[in-house]
Amino acid sequence: MVLVNDTSAIEFDRGESSPPQLVDPFQRAITYLRVSVTDRCDFRCVYCMSEHMTFLPKSDLLSLEELDRLCSAFVEKGVNKLRLTGGEPLVRRGIMTLVSSLSRHLASGALKELTLTTNGSQLQKYAAELKGNGVKRINISLDTLNADKFRAITRWGNLDNVMAGIDAAQAQGLAIKINAVALKGVNEDEIVNLLEWAHGRGMDLTVIEVMPLGDVDESRLDQYLPLSLVRAKLAERFTLGDIDYRTGGPARYVRVKETGGRLGFITPLTHNFCESCNRVRITCTGTLYMCLGQNDAADLRKPLRASESNEFLDSAIDEAIAHKPKGHDFVIDRRHLKPALPRHMSMTGG
Repeated sequence: MVLVNDTSAIEFDRGESSPPQLVDPFQRAITYLRVSVTDRCDFRCVYCMSEHMTFLPKSDLLSLEELDRLCSAFVEKGVNKLRLTGGEPLVRRGIMTLVSSLSRHLASGALKELTLTTNGSQLQKYAAELKGNGVKRINISLDTLNADKFRAITRWGNLDNVMAGIDAAQAQGLAIKINAVALKGVNEDEIVNLLEWAHGRGMDLTVIEVMPLGDVDESRLDQYLPLSLVRAKLAERFTLGDIDYRTGGPARYVRVKETGGRLGFITPLTHNFCESCNRVRITCTGTLYMCLGQNDAADLRKPLRASESNEFLDSAIDEAIAHKPKGHDFVIDRRHLKPALPRHMSMTGG
């Protein structure tokens, strides 16, 4: 199946002029789009979803052709980074057709990066195709190197499959960043091992605070580990030097002198990243969320399907960005035990 012809790629000569930019009310240019291609996942991570999730009917999902058109509309408006997420994006049937089609925007120069976040379970199957379609780096979610603990955190996952996927991705020359959610009493004593292992294999590591999104059958207060404590503990063993390294996302990075590798911190609770937010998120049903931690949203499926042209869609996007909020205020404490929002991480992919 072919989604588009090569001639539909957006022409953009950086030597002449920049494309029009989406700018929110706080003068932040929106250049990064995260697209959840499915809410389904082959894991059931304890901080992300309940074990017995009810997923959307497949008939509710945008088609691959519609996802392509939606992404392309944002690229035409100046978005230069696309990240495919889930759920687990690589379990979406036909996903490589979408990746292949979107890669035309890399070839035209309109898109600087096409990437994805994955749990690694399907990488043995898809690593070569990802590389062949212009994907240069990926994020892999991995919270522990202990097989039993991995099974407990993911409920359904197999660590050997993920490790084989990492091997396959590195064999293809894909750069990898490991994302680890810091979980109190679960993996806090493993972060040193994760850091040394990741850096020993030439991979960056980013640690992330648990986010209060959706009901996950467990107390987020029991899970929450402030990264200020994690950094202080790491600083007792390693020399951490702040660096001005950015990937387009919210992580703040340090260089670990002893390993030579990069370590990132994503802190939605202890030090949110709203002031420099350049991101919006689209769900697999075509809902645009302007903020991870707010319910401000716009339905893009209706204007997408209203016409074969993008006239209505472009107007809906412009209107939505004009209402992007300044930021979020996540709180996890004994007075705020319920999720900040009812939607699960699998709807927007973080």
